[in-house]
Amino acid sequence: MKNILAAVDLSPITHEVLRMAGAQAAPHKATLWVVHVAAPDPDLVGFEPGPQHIRDHRAQELRDEHLELQQYAADLALTGIDARALLVQGPTVATILEEAVRLQADLVVLGTHGRGALHRLFVGSVCQQVLAAARFPLLIVPAKSAP
Repeated sequence: MKNILAAVDLSPITHEVLRMAGAQAAPHKATLWVVHVAAPDPDLVGFEPGPQHIRDHRAQELRDEHLELQQYAADLALTGIDARALLVQGPTVATILEEAVRLQADLVVLGTHGRGALHRLFVGSVCQQVLAAARFPLLIVPAKSAP
């Protein structure tokens, strides 16, 4: 195993996803890619690039998310894991799948929030959609594992 992709959404389950991914990466000396798929820039009707204050706010959100990812990677590096942070924008499921292929991931680790059937019916589940489309091994971290 050379590359592991840990898809994180920066929610409370992120810590458990990274713990599990790190446990897989360490014995194999694999590179652990800490990947967060940020929402695409909003399309604003009637505006070419969008109002400046919205662009500034979005840019700050992306900087904050990137810093958080960098900190996760730095914390993992302190344990001897070759961890690299990657923030990408796009549709969540498609982007996770694309990054797994691009990074030649031998394993993808992601968490599930454990929401009910009604939520999954109307909103869907990233975890379920990745599971349905993936052609590589997955490690799913259940919500109940999160602190």
